[in-house]
Amino acid sequence: MAKVKKVAIMMGSRSDMEVMGNCTDTLKSFGIEADVKVLSAHRTPKQTIAFAGKARKRGYKIIIAAAGGAAHLAGVVSAHTTLPVIGVPIDTKLLAGIDSLFSTVQMPAGIPVACMAIGKAGAINAAIFAAEILALNNKSLKVILDKHKKKLADSVLKK
Repeated sequence: MAKVKKVAIMMGSRSDMEVMGNCTDTLKSFGIEADVKVLSAHRTPKQTIAFAGKARKRGYKIIIAAAGGAAHLAGVVSAHTTLPVIGVPIDTKLLAGIDSLFSTVQMPAGIPVACMAIGKAGAINAAIFAAEILALNNKSLKVILDKHKKKLADSVLKK
């Protein structure tokens, strides 16, 4: 395993862990441990800004931010760090996560957020995307990702 601990996962609510557990599990499958923080752009703005602002000094390389509804977490985090921020829109009951998607993806110029799909697929893809970024400087992680891609292809090609 690659044994990397450079990813912070932020989520706006503890209930988001139902979806984001898929992200932590996927990261672990690549040998990447993550710190999980429940911080809200709206309910804990000071703590959110403080965490984002100090994330680089704490050794993080990537922040994955998940939120539902008025999902401003990823954008607020991106505004307060120069680390890559990956946004995961969380499914919502009223609008099936479309509100979360628009809130996460529609960032103004200068505040980049790499937005994944809504829900479980987005959580898994956020982990894989984070691993791909980290693999730029980690050969053993690249080997693990290559095996993962081959396994995906093999699963399609099996008859």
